[in-house]
Parts: sequence; structure tokens; C-alpha cells
Amino acid sequence: MNRSPSPRKSNADQPSIAALSGRHSPEIRCRELEEEISVLQRDYAELHAVLSEAAQVHRKLCAPRRLHYGSFYIASEIFAVRQLPGDFFVAQEMKQGLVLSFGDICGKGLAAGMWVTHLAGLLAMHTADGLEPQAVVAAVHKAFRQMPTMPLTSLFQAKLDLASGRLDYCNAGHPPALLLRAPGEIEELSDGGPLLGALPLDSFVQGSAQLEPGNALVMYSDGILDSTDPSGEQFGPRRLEELLCHVHSEEADAALLSLLGAVQDYAGGYPIQDDMSLVVIRREAV
Repeated sequence: MNRSPSPRKSNADQPSIAALSGRHSPEIRCRELEEEISVLQRDYAELHAVLSEAAQVHRKLCAPRRLHYGSFYIASEIFAVRQLPGDFFVAQEMKQGLVLSFGDICGKGLAAGMWVTHLAGLLAMHTADGLEPQAVVAAVHKAFRQMPTMPLTSLFQAKLDLASGRLDYCNAGHPPALLLRAPGEIEELSDGGPLLGALPLDSFVQGSAQLEPGNALVMYSDGILDSTDPSGEQFGPRRLEELLCHVHSEEADAALLSLLGAVQDYAGGYPIQDDMSLVVIRREAV
């Protein structure tokens, strides 16, 4: 059987060396890089806008920086080490009293900030039922245990009677709140239990304290204690308690600024390594 030879491509069908080299010329590659940079800049701008919007949502979920209920004055501040903090503080006046939720979700940035939104929803749902702080913490803990993944979270949940000054609280693995009575007299509020979702517990312990006129309650995240100086030494609880002895008679706002200023001075310009939050609640002296 005869086979006809395969047709051969002419030189006109072959890409020229000039064309191949032109495809990879510096001018073309430069234009390609400029287009890639332009795309990255647009993506960055969109991400920045999303993070800014998320930060506004977090700010709205948390209590205003300055609050006043009867004889109680509240000042708070939250600093994020990245775009969004995992720390949060919520204060809401309800029929059972002033409900306070102060916590810290392990992690930084967008992931931690997203979990704050979820936790705020759980807290709002259970506090609306009029539950005691211990029962609120137990309910949120149970919800955490049912989730396949959930970051470690500490929570100081409390209810403040604005008429009597009685504070009922439950501390789930959070640094103990500090009750300032007189110079050098500090009471730690640590009754509660472990971190939310950490252990298969069914119940938490509830504690109580009394905020008399002239007393102050200070709540803080571990970012305050973990702040380091340029040598790497942490601020620690001892320095915090020493500072509190000097600001015990200051108004809530002034005490907050004094404490934050002292922590920043101690760091000596060294960047913070963790989210930092601080709340000062002072009952006006008679």
C-alpha cells in the first residue's frame, strides 16, 4: 500500500525567533508586572475595606468607652494587636441589673474578631432569659462543647445591682477582676471555673462582692500583664496591683488613662504582642 508523505510545514508556519523573543521582552514583562501589581492593590483595598467594616461591627457590639449608671461610672478601652481584637466588653442594663460580659478569645486578627460576633450572640440570647451569671456561663460553655472547633475563650460574666452595689459574677478562666476598697486593700474575684469549652464540666461556681461608695472594680485582659519592656520582662500582676494602690481614689476615666499610660511607658515603645483591654468601674463616693 502506497503512503503519501506527510506535508511539511513551511517556514511561514513556524514562529519566528523574533516573535518568540518579543513575547518575553523586558517591555512586555514590565507591563505584565504592572497589571499584576494593580490587581494586588485592588485586592488589598477591598480587604482593607472589609476589615474596617468588621472593626466597626466589633466596636458597635462592645460597650461605649464611657458609661454612667446612677452612682456608677465606667471607662473602658480595647487595643488590637492586629486589625480586629479578640477581646470584648459588653454592658447592658436589664431588669436583673447591669449585665457585664468581659472576655478574651484566643488568637488575633480577623479569625478572633469573627468569633467575638458569635460569642456576643450567645451571651445576648442567654442574658435575655434573665439567667444568673453562673447559668449564663454554663449555657455558653455547653454551646462551645457542642462545636467541632472553637478557640479557647475566657469570660468574666457579672450582674451589678445598681441600687445596692452587689456584684454577682462567674469567672471562666479569665484573669481575676480586682476590687479596690482602700489603699492597699485589693480583693481578687476569681470564683467560677476553667476556660469556656476546655473541660467537660456541667456547672460553674458563682461568687459575689460588694461595691461600696468609693470602691472601684478593675477588669483586664492578659495582654496587660503580658506587656513586656525592651528587655523582655513582663509587666505582671504585681506591678498592676502596685499601680492600683496609687489610682484607687481617681475617677474611672482618669484611672483608666493612668493605668494604660503606665503600661505603655513600661513597654518603652516596644510593640504590643497581644490584644489589650481594660475596664474601670467606680462607684461614686457619698
